[in-house]
Amino acid sequence: MKNNWKWFLLIESLLLIVALYQLINNLFLLGLLVIGCWLMFLGRNQQKRKKRMYLISGIFLSVLSIMSLGGFWYMSIVAIIFFYMNYGKVFSKMDTFNFQQAPWNEKEIVVVETTDSLPKDAKRFKRNWIGNERIGSSIYEWDDINFSILMGDTIIDLGNTILPKDENYIVIRKGFGKTRILVPIGTGIMIEHSAIKGKIAFEDHYYTLENESIKMYSKDYENQARTLKIVTNVFVGDLEVIAI
Repeated sequence: MKNNWKWFLLIESLLLIVALYQLINNLFLLGLLVIGCWLMFLGRNQQKRKKRMYLISGIFLSVLSIMSLGGFWYMSIVAIIFFYMNYGKVFSKMDTFNFQQAPWNEKEIVVVETTDSLPKDAKRFKRNWIGNERIGSSIYEWDDINFSILMGDTIIDLGNTILPKDENYIVIRKGFGKTRILVPIGTGIMIEHSAIKGKIAFEDHYYTLENESIKMYSKDYENQARTLKIVTNVFVGDLEVIAI
């Protein structure tokens, strides 16, 4: 076990050097880190309210800078593999999730029900800042989706609603976490996705984004009676759009 720890620390040290090299050669990320540390330093002598604001802003910018480095993720992967190989027995009694039984893989006949129309004025929706969420677990009347979340995985299922003809919108702003959107077949889809770090999967196409934006259209988008425009912005996280 001691030898394993020696190798682990050696590899992590080398990856740390790689991360520092990446940071030094990326002026934008280096600037974010410097500003974050500077804000935390300034906050020491501020009043309680301002001190908290400076501290949160400084930590956020510093963490964002570090998590945007490839070396950081390599270190994390090595750490996960190491602890799993050496301490994996701790988790052996935990049940594993069977992805074959995932809700989006289940095949069944659903008779579409109808609901009474809801008032169109001054509707308010409460969203949690942190946590996983599933939208569309039961029959519901469609309305454009627009929300922000700091951290958490999100599943949006459009199989339990009827999209109106013409254009429909899903707008999501997220800090960290994965997003999966299930869209009925026969819907034209436009995706405009931006991410500091993450992947996107759509119609057998897979892309890795690093501080990039991408715009994609489904096949026969212009010929579909119903279209869905998905606009997402994330710091770190993946987006998957699946036709059902």
